[in-house]
Amino acid sequence: MGTALAHLGAIVGGVVGSVALMGWLARLAFGSARLPLRSRRREHEAAPAGRPLEQVAADLRRLGRQVAAVPAGAPMARRLGLQAAYDDVLTEAARLLEVPHALGDLRPGRARDVERLRVQAALADAGLAVPD
Repeated sequence: MGTALAHLGAIVGGVVGSVALMGWLARLAFGSARLPLRSRRREHEAAPAGRPLEQVAADLRRLGRQVAAVPAGAPMARRLGLQAAYDDVLTEAARLLEVPHALGDLRPGRARDVERLRVQAALADAGLAVPD
């Protein structure tokens, strides 16, 4: 019984797969099939720039206030989550302003805190108002 069911499943899967393949080959032959993503990206050559700098700066200020305002009795997961979100937005701002950083390479701790301060200062030097 089990092997007969497996055979039936293989037959149905083969028929469905062959119909899908034939449909894709027909679209490819008549020009309506899409190329794989890597080939399409080469056609446009410009990757999307991402969010506007104004939106990133607003998120940076909002998250900076939230990190600074975490109460003393709050769960550590909340503090770490907010800090990780702040670091992600700080990394995005550094990418947009072409400021070199190593935030993604460092584990949480003193070295990452120092790098965060360095990136904040570099962003401030680049003209972005970054909260302390």
